[in-house]
Amino acid sequence: MSPDRRKTPILLFPFVILWGIFSFFVRLTGRLIAAILGLLLVALGLLLTLTLFAAPIGVPLIIFGVLLMIRSIF
Repeated sequence: MSPDRRKTPILLFPFVILWGIFSFFVRLTGRLIAAILGLLLVALGLLLTLTLFAAPIGVPLIIFGVLLMIRSIF
């Protein structure tokens, strides 16, 4: 292993993977479409969370949508 390679702590590894997935979507779809897709995911997540039955699905959709919108800005 080369000494200049950065090591990620094991507890942060899931976040690194998620950030890589988000950046893949941003590169694939473009910034504007990623922001629109993020807004739609937030709206869908809010709708599902209001039903309380599908809240375990809605909350991750909200988080995914917000992170996708943040990633499209930067």
